[in-house]
Amino acid sequence: MFTRLRTVDGVSIAGGEPLLHPEIVQIVEAVAQLGLKPIVNTNGLALTERLLSDLKDAGLAGFTFHIDSKQGRPFWKQKNEVELCELRQQFAEMVAAAGGIGCSFNATVYEDTLAQVPDVVDWAQRNIDIVNTIVFIAFRAGVVGGQFDYYVRGEPVQFGAVPYATTDQTPHELQSTDIVAEIRKRFPDFAPAAYLNGTEKPDTFKWLLSGRVGTRERIYGYVGPRTVELAQTAHHLRTGKYLAYSKPEVLSHGRAMLALAPLDPRLRATAREYLLAGLRKPARLLDKLYFQSVMIIQPADVYADGHQNMCDGCPDITVWNGQLVWSCRMEEPEQFGDFVTMVPHEAAAAG
Repeated sequence: MFTRLRTVDGVSIAGGEPLLHPEIVQIVEAVAQLGLKPIVNTNGLALTERLLSDLKDAGLAGFTFHIDSKQGRPFWKQKNEVELCELRQQFAEMVAAAGGIGCSFNATVYEDTLAQVPDVVDWAQRNIDIVNTIVFIAFRAGVVGGQFDYYVRGEPVQFGAVPYATTDQTPHELQSTDIVAEIRKRFPDFAPAAYLNGTEKPDTFKWLLSGRVGTRERIYGYVGPRTVELAQTAHHLRTGKYLAYSKPEVLSHGRAMLALAPLDPRLRATAREYLLAGLRKPARLLDKLYFQSVMIIQPADVYADGHQNMCDGCPDITVWNGQLVWSCRMEEPEQFGDFVTMVPHEAAAAG
């Protein structure tokens, strides 16, 4: 279904915990044999050097490790996001030692961990040669017992049956722009270059992508929208697909990206900063430049009228009973046969 309905570049293998699946190596191999890039989304607890080697031989393109302070992870339960960078470091070095496999990290961001996001961004820069992408996901929860009644195909349902439902009425409304603002407190020039918008509000930034160019010691600047556009267009013309995952060796050619500077004002400023730094210290011009992505995701927003603002063109679409569904809400069709509609109490009463 993916290859029939989407111009697929890669397949994220998630769970549950995919590394616990007895046939995970065979699953990765099957995806790779289709000419797609298998990406394993994991908490990393079950990863061993032997399994890593087997996955590499099977054609694994990359890992996305989910690590954050609310996981209740064994031996790390009292650690904050800054302290967890020690664990991130272990996984990054483990993957780098295997070679040729992409390495990314996800972290869910809460109101009380927002202030630590710049520290994680800083850690990622200091490992720009072995960490390809860092992703921050604004926390959301399905609140039960608030202002809505819940229906599926006109029939009332008990929304509390889904695992992400909660009776906690505390609002969680962090926006992607809030996370950008927090990062800019430490990195004022932080500059997103591409986004996916919302289904209900096209001016919301549901997936917000930044790309920075630099070394472990210094970020020289960012790419702009034109670079992203040119990269996607060139990839599509060459392969018929839109690019989702690049190999680590490609991302290590940041200097070659500067060739696009005449076409992209933001990248032009990056190139100028790099050359000026080289004039001050010529040895810098011999340093390898790396490209690193910083992604911010704003999950489903629920508005007062019950409308749910989802990610338009969802990159995390999955399959359920022969149809494409949002993976972040797949429990709803599994439990109720379709997605849940939220109706404000007054409207439900009037109906």
